[in-house]
Order: sequence, then structure tokens, then C-alpha cells
Amino acid sequence: MGRIFEVRKSSMFARYDRMAKQFSRVGKEIAIAVKKGGPEPATNPMLRRVMQNAKSFNMPKDRIEAAIKNAMGKDTSNYDEVLYEGYAPHGVAILVVTATDNTTRTVANVRSHFNKGGGSPGNSGSVAFLFKQLGYFKLSPEGLNMDDMELELIDFGLEEVGEDSEGNIVVRCGFTDFGNMQKALEDKNITPVSSGLEWIPQTTVAVTDEQSEEVFKLIERLEGDDDVQHVFHNMA
Repeated sequence: MGRIFEVRKSSMFARYDRMAKQFSRVGKEIAIAVKKGGPEPATNPMLRRVMQNAKSFNMPKDRIEAAIKNAMGKDTSNYDEVLYEGYAPHGVAILVVTATDNTTRTVANVRSHFNKGGGSPGNSGSVAFLFKQLGYFKLSPEGLNMDDMELELIDFGLEEVGEDSEGNIVVRCGFTDFGNMQKALEDKNITPVSSGLEWIPQTTVAVTDEQSEEVFKLIERLEGDDDVQHVFHNMA
């Protein structure tokens, strides 16, 4: 019984850690959105998107409101979105999206993670060309006729439609068309489960199971950093 309890307790703490990381990440995204477009969701589409994402993993409403209020404070940290690039072991390309109020600290930490994880940090542009930045919108399939919707959304930058592991419809558009697609969905009274920007690899690297474990260890190191928002890779 003691061992079972320890396993359950460890799993519970892991969930809390993931939730805390998610809340911290969204808090920074809210701060960036408010600084760029103001505190009113009605007039700030970036803030509307971030708030919807926060709701998708049950971030309490009062915490969302507190994050918006904090972002309006004079003493609030100003976060910058910075992209770092490099290679994991076995030639796997890595993109690291950060939100930081201290780029000196962040670049030192990211470089340290690459080096200690058996990878190598790269210069700007050394890896990004292997990826394509796209906007994505995850939609609940209930009540949607995707055949009709595909035709309607082509004019707003639709590039592809797919499905995720949870059965949500995934609509992707070009990076520059993100705002147009968001407005088109809003005009149709469609509220995404979540949405955002992601880097899709244009080529992939095949690795063995053992090699993939080494790559994932580096990814876990990077994702555990407080300044890191997302990590993308081109491992097959």
C-alpha cells in the first residue's frame, strides 16, 4: 500500500507542476497581450485568444482577471517573446519559444540546457528555416459541417484541416492570416477549444527509440525552464 501511495502522490505532484507551469505560461501571454493591445478582450483579439486557451485547461476566472490586472501595473515585468534555436542529439532540430524579462538570463539558461542535454545551441536562423510557422485553431466537431466550412475558410487563409488525438478538428492557416482566421471563426460564432501559433517541421529526422529518449530528455530540460513557453522539434 505504501508503494502505491507514493506512486499516486508522485503523480499528483507531477500534475500540479504541469498545471503551475501552464498557469505561469498563460500569465506571461496575458501580460504580453495586454501590453500590446490593452486590457479589454472585446478590442484585443490576442487577449481573447489567450483567455480562451486559459479556460481550456481550467485556469480559474479570478486568476485570469488577476493576471490582466497585474499586467496593467506600472511595476509589472515587461516580457519579450524570443526564439532560440539549436540541435538536440542525433541531429534533431529544436526551436525554443520563450517569454522573458531578462534575455541575458534566458539565453544563458537555454545554452546550458542544450549543452548539458547533449545538444548544441545555434545562431538565429540556423534551424528556423527547417520549420514553417502556422496558426492553428482546435474546434469541437459538434454541429460543424467541415465540408462547407473548408470552402468558406479558404478565403481567410486556410491551409489544411486535420484532427487531433482528442477528436478535435484542427484548422491551420498561414502565420500572417491568423488574425483573419480568428475573426472569420468569431463571425461564425465558433469558439475554438484553443488556438495559437506553432512551428511545423518541413523535414523530419528518423531516430531509434533509444535515441528519442535522449532527445526527449533535452526537451524536458528546456520545458522545465521558467522562461520557456514552447519547444518544437523535427523528430519523426
